[in-house]
Amino acid sequence: MQFNNLAVGTVIRNLRKEKGISQDVLSGLAGIARTHLTMIESGTKQANFETLWKIALALDIRPSELVSKIEREIENSTNTD
Repeated sequence: MQFNNLAVGTVIRNLRKEKGISQDVLSGLAGIARTHLTMIESGTKQANFETLWKIALALDIRPSELVSKIEREIENSTNTD
């Protein structure tokens, strides 16, 4: 399995939308700049583990759950290519 920034962004964006919160709100809860979150969600910026941790907590999920969802997204995108 190869790392995929786009899969990370897709998962975070989908979780954020499921929670019904804006990028402004999520970035504020996570303590990161909205522009940084925008780049992560679009796949143009790679989030480090600390940032993923903060985003997971802001989404009210465990960091390990976020990583699992990202892994599944990568597997699904690999299987459909």
